[in-house]
Amino acid sequence: MKITIENLNKIYPNGNQALRDINLEINNGMFGLLGPNGAGKSSLMRILVTLMQPTSGKVVMNGFDLTRDRDKIREMLGYLPQDFRFFSHLKTYEFLDYAARLAGMKDSRTRRLAVDKMLEEVGLFEARDRQANKLSGGMKRRLGIAQALINEPKIIIVDEPTTGLDPEERIRFRNLLSTISTQDVIIILSTHIVGDISSSCTDMALLNQGGLAFTGSPDELVTRAEGKVWLIQATEAEYLEINEKFPVISNVPTSKGWEIQVVSDSINGYSGENIAPNLEHAYVYFMESNLNQWTAI
Repeated sequence: MKITIENLNKIYPNGNQALRDINLEINNGMFGLLGPNGAGKSSLMRILVTLMQPTSGKVVMNGFDLTRDRDKIREMLGYLPQDFRFFSHLKTYEFLDYAARLAGMKDSRTRRLAVDKMLEEVGLFEARDRQANKLSGGMKRRLGIAQALINEPKIIIVDEPTTGLDPEERIRFRNLLSTISTQDVIIILSTHIVGDISSSCTDMALLNQGGLAFTGSPDELVTRAEGKVWLIQATEAEYLEINEKFPVISNVPTSKGWEIQVVSDSINGYSGENIAPNLEHAYVYFMESNLNQWTAI
């Protein structure tokens, strides 16, 4: 499986350019799309799932052109939108059965087996007879991913899937997607939550203001922040100064003042030491220090 995106642009009627000359290749496995709110992630997702036409550019999914072969592409897709909704009067299994029929499963026995199997996989089998609108927030998100996976799609696109989930639900969700990603599928995970990318994805892109600012592995992005992350031992008097001068990752009170993690090229004479960066450090460093200096790749 492969998705090729060439010179993709999206300009809305009000003149807002949501995407600017996006060039990207996505292969099998879990692909992370990271960026702040308003970066263009949702616009790109809606184009890829054929809900919106690009202004210009080309998208090819496994040999099918997005403009000419929309029906073929839709047969390959599973999609969990950020704002997932369902018919409130349906029970959990009824909604999933409805989604399976929409996905092209005509045979009732095949559909029933697929629904039960998917409910087991997402941990909702015991709630199969519960009204879907009575499920907890985490269970509703699990039902959302179940409807996206019910037809065993080759391309799975999930938009901000873990927003509002507690840590246990977030881990369950990521583990489910990671298991599926070992098959011959592409999973695109669009999020502003850095932990979702670092825990799951082997390849990623960083969007900012509609442009592609970085593409590569999470480890490559982390490498670019080496030497830029500092642990500062600060006094009470220095605490407010540091929070105003630097992008701060964390503040931890100590018996002598504060331990403050910041990202910066230097710390201008404050007492501190370099520490190893992680993806969150790298993301903040790029957003605060580098992105304004870049042109889109």
